[in-house]
Amino acid sequence: MSQWTAVCLLNQILPASGVCALVNGQQIAIFRPYADEQLWALSNIDPFAGASVLSRGIIAEHQQSLWVASPLKKQRFRLSDGLCMEDESRAVNTFPVRVNAGQVEVCA
Repeated sequence: MSQWTAVCLLNQILPASGVCALVNGQQIAIFRPYADEQLWALSNIDPFAGASVLSRGIIAEHQQSLWVASPLKKQRFRLSDGLCMEDESRAVNTFPVRVNAGQVEVCA
């Protein structure tokens, strides 16, 4: 059974950036593209490099979807489902994320 885990306050994530949180032993990258409460959460592990770096990637919009580009090899992962744009056989896990009374919570 999954449960929600509080990781930080929403105002601790700057718009157009990401942060990394350790939730149940998993590194999770949480992204806040805009100044609102819209958030996405993905695995922080770049599947091509095997490094924990996706939270430091650049958020971009392409074909009306939001993506994060890995800072290492530049592959892009869609925030909504983790699919890799350059290699559709690869993806990263996604996690439910929400804001509850100003607190960011992840379900993992």
